[in-house]
Amino acid sequence: MSDTKTALVTGANKGIGYEIAAGLGALGWSVGVGARDAARRDDAVARLRGSGVDAFGVPLDVTDDSSVRAAADLLAERAGHLDALVNNAGITGRLDQMPTTVDLDVIRTVVDTNVLGVIRVTNAVLPLLRRAPSPRIVNMSSGVGSLTRQSGPGGELTTGPIAVAYSPSKTFLNAVTLQYVRELAGTGILVNCACPGFVATDLNGFRGVRTPQQGAATAIRLATLPDDGPTGGFFEDAGTVPW
Repeated sequence: MSDTKTALVTGANKGIGYEIAAGLGALGWSVGVGARDAARRDDAVARLRGSGVDAFGVPLDVTDDSSVRAAADLLAERAGHLDALVNNAGITGRLDQMPTTVDLDVIRTVVDTNVLGVIRVTNAVLPLLRRAPSPRIVNMSSGVGSLTRQSGPGGELTTGPIAVAYSPSKTFLNAVTLQYVRELAGTGILVNCACPGFVATDLNGFRGVRTPQQGAATAIRLATLPDDGPTGGFFEDAGTVPW
């Protein structure tokens, strides 16, 4: 097995995902840039390589079983193992997400990417993670997935817009993460959720107040945890996010 650590970052052609790839690459990691769009993926890899990162493209649509299997095969052939998986790919869906009027297909589409996509990719590369000495899984969640932050003493909404597809998809992801923690207990695979904060990306029309580089910091920290680091947590820059 090569001494070089290898990571896969999904949705890594832009925004937070790109900065996670850049941050891990700056630490000497080899980073697979997972993305659907070939041109954007190739451009991201070229930019990362231009900055000295050992980056390589991974064609990957997290909603497509065959694409995910092909990505796992590519990683197996290139590295033979995987030290960190960062499940960053995500979508908001259309913005008209009032629960009384939402198109159910919007919810299905968002969940397929934000939740089922994480399960697809994680399960496909799990054999590669098991071959690494200190494997890590990081699921990119959001503060809007925190039930505590979404409700106050009277049950009023306190964080973010009403988004019956996107916000609950992150709550669902948090719950799924804990199930992986339970199953993988004792294996050495540390599994955590990261909240990037309100980052200016095209996901929110660049309304965020944080840079993608700032949003990537927690995920990079969780992907590089020591063996005695936490598992089953929900973290942001300031510390722990309440469930």
